[in-house]
Amino acid sequence: MLSDIHFDPFADPKKVDALRKAPASEWDAILRSPDTAQKDIDFAALQQTCRAKGVDPAMPLVVSSLKAAQATMPNPLFVTVSGDLMAHQFDCKFKTLEKDASEAEYSAFAAKTIAFLAWELHHTFPKSPVYISLGNNDSGCKDYREDEDSDYLKADAKSFAAVAMDAKNAAAIENTFPMLGDYSVTLPTPMAKTRLLVVQNIFESKSFSNCGGDKDEASAAKQVAWLRAQLAEARAKHEHVWVMGHIPPGVNVFAASSMGQKVCTTGNVADEFLSNEDLLDALTDYADTISLAIFAHTHMDEIRLLRGKGGVVAMKMVPSITTVGGNMSSFSVAQVDPVRAVMTDYAVYSADNKTGIDATWAKEYDFKTAYKAKDFSAASVDALTAGFLADPKADSDPSKAYAKYYQTGTGQQAGLLGTNLGFRAIGLVAMWHEYACAASDGHAVAYRSCVCSASATK
Repeated sequence: MLSDIHFDPFADPKKVDALRKAPASEWDAILRSPDTAQKDIDFAALQQTCRAKGVDPAMPLVVSSLKAAQATMPNPLFVTVSGDLMAHQFDCKFKTLEKDASEAEYSAFAAKTIAFLAWELHHTFPKSPVYISLGNNDSGCKDYREDEDSDYLKADAKSFAAVAMDAKNAAAIENTFPMLGDYSVTLPTPMAKTRLLVVQNIFESKSFSNCGGDKDEASAAKQVAWLRAQLAEARAKHEHVWVMGHIPPGVNVFAASSMGQKVCTTGNVADEFLSNEDLLDALTDYADTISLAIFAHTHMDEIRLLRGKGGVVAMKMVPSITTVGGNMSSFSVAQVDPVRAVMTDYAVYSADNKTGIDATWAKEYDFKTAYKAKDFSAASVDALTAGFLADPKADSDPSKAYAKYYQTGTGQQAGLLGTNLGFRAIGLVAMWHEYACAASDGHAVAYRSCVCSASATK
């Protein structure tokens, strides 16, 4: 499992013209070629122009990440990438360097960036299907923007179909993906009667607008309707389902906690990642059918439970390759019970530097040992998050482990809670109860009730 690669093809700005002219299959050679003159000066100027908040992965870190993943698990049953393949400030960087390029040329370059990464993943794991979802940065026009049935989505459909390693799945991707970036595939044997539903849920973000800058709620409604239809069909056929997207349903706990006790004031609600709870409700309404939800977006190593009238769903939020959030690059290797389609365990591996140059990768932890859990089933995650909620000072071993590993890379050397933690993890500890409330139920009303009831008793 990989996520939030945020690959930056502009790390050596003078190579961009060559990348524009070349097919994606030739990018590897261009990007691995010697640095151009004044590469660091040119890149620093570009970062300043686009007000970049950090440095996203250049070719060395992408290569190091994939090489380490391949060495750890040479022939995985399949690979998942849960969105945000393109760098932050991608549109600004392209338009700064290529001032005369048209919108269509920008879209084509963005699609080639996606195609290049799909190609790199395929050549890293040539025997394994790769399933990719798009994130908010993965747009043919601008961050958090997209149009239905765009040329960009059509191009991505071809790239994703090419790495599916199954003719029927490839056809399904090419037929479905161009409309809204969604698709349904059958996971390979020995997975028993299991389909993976991939959603490009940028359309449900509250920051979303179409490429013209207009708000568009119809696309989100279509997407949820498609998802519900797929889930209903899977239930009728007694299939297991995994659902993957980028932006998670539920409360954005860091944004919500910034409101402090204002969230407990009449009329205030907790901040959520999405514009409404339609996706959350769709997932929990089919809790009996969904074995796992995979999302990302925060760059952190998160565990959450989605709770609703239909039951509970275990959600794994995959940590990032990019180090912009202060974390080290990481990937996860999962073990799966193919009969139940349940993730029984996973291990997280992280790098010891942020460039990938001469990086050493090591295992940070494995889920079952760190959290003393049987597996990553809904029942186990329900018990785990309930334990977080019942531990207001984060004194238990699972709570300490969560704080220790939340920001990947800090856990390799970290000791007890509060020592050698990354700044994100320190923030997590400071608002541990708020996080526990968000982790145990994704609904804003439930979060508010949880946080405010606790506040009233203090």
